[in-house]
Amino acid sequence: MPITEFLERNAKLYGDEICLTEINLDLQEKHNVIWKEFELIENSPLGEYRRDMTWRVFDEKANRFANLLIKRGIKKGDKVAILLMNCLEWLPIYFGVLKSGAIAVPFNFRYSAEEIKYCLDLSDAIAVIFGPEFIGRIEAIYDQIPNVKMLFYAGENRPTFAESYDRLTANCCSQPPNIPISDEDDAAIYFSSGTTGFPKAILHTHGSLVSACYTERAHHHQTREDNFLCIPPLYHTGAKMHWFGSLLAGSKAVLLRGVKPEWILKTISEEQITIVWLLVPWAQDLLDAIESGAVKLEDYKLDQWRLMHIGAQPVPPSLIHRWKKYFPNHDYDTNYGLSESVGPGCVHLGIENIHKVGAIGKPGYQWEAKIVDDKGNPLQAGEVGELIVKGPGVMKCYYKNPKATEEVLKGGWLYTGDMARMDEDGFIYLVDRKKDVIISGGENIYPVQIEDFLRTHDSIKDAAVIGLPDNRLGEIAAAIIELKDGHICTEEDIIQFCKALPRYKRPRKIIFDKVPRNPTGKIEKPKLREKYGAVRLVEAQTES
Repeated sequence: MPITEFLERNAKLYGDEICLTEINLDLQEKHNVIWKEFELIENSPLGEYRRDMTWRVFDEKANRFANLLIKRGIKKGDKVAILLMNCLEWLPIYFGVLKSGAIAVPFNFRYSAEEIKYCLDLSDAIAVIFGPEFIGRIEAIYDQIPNVKMLFYAGENRPTFAESYDRLTANCCSQPPNIPISDEDDAAIYFSSGTTGFPKAILHTHGSLVSACYTERAHHHQTREDNFLCIPPLYHTGAKMHWFGSLLAGSKAVLLRGVKPEWILKTISEEQITIVWLLVPWAQDLLDAIESGAVKLEDYKLDQWRLMHIGAQPVPPSLIHRWKKYFPNHDYDTNYGLSESVGPGCVHLGIENIHKVGAIGKPGYQWEAKIVDDKGNPLQAGEVGELIVKGPGVMKCYYKNPKATEEVLKGGWLYTGDMARMDEDGFIYLVDRKKDVIISGGENIYPVQIEDFLRTHDSIKDAAVIGLPDNRLGEIAAAIIELKDGHICTEEDIIQFCKALPRYKRPRKIIFDKVPRNPTGKIEKPKLREKYGAVRLVEAQTES
């Protein structure tokens, strides 16, 4: 059963019910300024800050786009790239591609023109649909992408080199195209986060996408009464695969454009949100805003909010302990996954296991997991090795990269590249990325352990630990420290604080700087290595 049939079912059963709402509170704030200063709230050029869509309209829009693609010669297996910010059009466009039998290829909205061209070439995309934020980047390369035969533009002020998505689809049939699709058919190409260079293209089938629906609902128990707040980018597997639980349940979701703490709380309150998926930086900012008095919880209606879950990166236990202080009645879950495992869910903590905060959990619904050594042999509890997973959402392959595929897919198991350990109860704890392990004087140092420790300091907002070259030890650990607003902390303060760590784990360099993260919340360590790897810094004297 292809995932598109869930949409068609919902359109038949709940056609007139709102299923998606897009909210842009930045536009609302600017709108209010215009109204106050000029008394012109009508005919404002800023556009709508709230838009709704019913299940029936969602399905019809997907059908119209599918029929447009077919009319233009798109065949089963062709690739269609999607380059849009989160918006109400995103999911209907995605499902339109799937209904046409083509393969959806979502692009990271932070890609440069060069990266867009690289990914178009890699994926063999022959059509692109893009939004107003990307006009300049597409214009810079559109005469360098001869394989792309169609450029569709979704938005106002259409550039001359593209066709209007809105105008073209308005004249297309709203009935399903009835292209035969099976679980084994290719459905989507997602790109790795690119934290180690240019991204790889990850190919998933329709069966893989469907498995994510069932995994998500099994973990978080979505019902028709739930309302899911989606903030992370839809181009990534994480946000979309969590929304797939809403799709399966036939429940509502809200797309919030913006991550200010007051915007998140306002939306949860006014839209009666029950489930929120946050990235670590956003949860941190929300807690900081509460503790500083910038937001007051009593100003919002939050009783219906039942679940907060976090994924996409290691979660500091200290963050969750702080969270439970202000939201003691929330269920909490940590989700682990990769784009290669169709997003989060192959391992999850489970809302009943709050006592195991710090672990990423146990194998998810219909998944298996093991910790193995370099030869693929299972390790005992407590031993650190590579986490491997097996389940219905494992990718088909790295598209056009058989060598890389062979390196990570072995006997049906996906080798994640994450170092982990399992405790006596079967709970898995991430230790670090295999490529991020620092070998200093023959000792393996796992940066995540040090980063979690540093974030327990009252003045530290975020921390990243990287290895820097050292003539004597091979590598040394360097800590990049991002302080909370208004806090003052010296290098010596950090050195003294780190004396609680074993000597070999103590950072040898302390650097005060912002910790860069990508749109899914992962620390961009290659940027830090590039920035500091060749710069000689004053070494922090960590000797006691």
